[in-house]
Amino acid sequence: MYHQTQYLTVRNHVYYFNRRVPLELQSKLNKKRIIISLNTKSLTKAQKLSYTISDRLERYWDNLRLDLFHTKHIGKIIIEEKNTNEKITLSISLNNYLNLKSFGKNDLFKTSATRNISYAIQCFKDIDINKLEVKDGGVFRDYLFKKGLSSSSIKRIFSSVKSIINFNIKEYGINIHNPFSGTYIPDDNKTKIRLPIPIENIRSIQAECKSINDDNRWLIALICDTGMRLSEAVGLLTSDIILDTDIPHINLINHPWRRLKTKRSNRSIPLIGASLWAAKKVTSVNNQFAFPRYTNDEKCNANSTSNGLNKWLKPRAPNGCVIHSFRHSLRDRLRAVQCPSDIADAIGGWSTSGIGQSYGSGYNLQVKHAWMNKI
Repeated sequence: MYHQTQYLTVRNHVYYFNRRVPLELQSKLNKKRIIISLNTKSLTKAQKLSYTISDRLERYWDNLRLDLFHTKHIGKIIIEEKNTNEKITLSISLNNYLNLKSFGKNDLFKTSATRNISYAIQCFKDIDINKLEVKDGGVFRDYLFKKGLSSSSIKRIFSSVKSIINFNIKEYGINIHNPFSGTYIPDDNKTKIRLPIPIENIRSIQAECKSINDDNRWLIALICDTGMRLSEAVGLLTSDIILDTDIPHINLINHPWRRLKTKRSNRSIPLIGASLWAAKKVTSVNNQFAFPRYTNDEKCNANSTSNGLNKWLKPRAPNGCVIHSFRHSLRDRLRAVQCPSDIADAIGGWSTSGIGQSYGSGYNLQVKHAWMNKI
């Protein structure tokens, strides 16, 4: 049952009972929460203990409410609005949310919530949420648009931040309007059509990358013959690049600072041509991160990377082409050599609609490499 897990948290694999004291009883008990170690690592046992403790607390609190009723000699209990000097900042509100809501969720839940609230902290600093105003929803929306985020991304961020603030409003009895609720976020005016870059432009760009020979050009060269998304490449560890093997390749896996877009994005990509050249350059520097200018163990800043690279690319490719266009070009190049679509999907990490694609372990490096060598 829901209430049996609602009040459970985990520390060092041990379950704790964790429940907020009703607002009207906090001053009498001189505490805001009841936290008790259940001394068990078993979820089933913890649920039973939680049910028992919760039931006893309810009866105990009912008796305390009766005492308050008679003590005050009035016909009602005055429940004061939450008006405490204790600050609940954006970072504290995130911790409050994760302490109770992350139970039973995967790491992506925590990573996404942390990333989304970090945008709000960048915009407002680590403000006390009691000081947030209705207009701040629009301020936050405009801030995210100026960072270059799409409408769909901004809507996802708002949904997450709104949930975090709503949780704290309800859990701690805070009397504010959630500024992230109901904020108008316009859709993108048009669906961006990312054109593929013609092969003659790609060859020219690759030659110029080798001539300039800096980390930004390594990044472009790495993408152009692998079809990786920009965030996938920027978030690489140097150890993800495997060169001392029969088929040099990249192992694309999730990292705390950069999550892959889909399950199929987790893949191995053979290195050929300019991408192999770039991979050798990246690993020769001997950094932990392939592109430390943009990535560290806390974040992967693909958005700022995109702006600079697209500016450099603009005079070197047809109108409408951006860094992501290399990914579209790889698809066209594979199609031009009649690569089967399911193998192309495996190389690029594209999702497929066929039910059978979810079975088996997929195509090995040898098969992918054979087709990529034809492009």
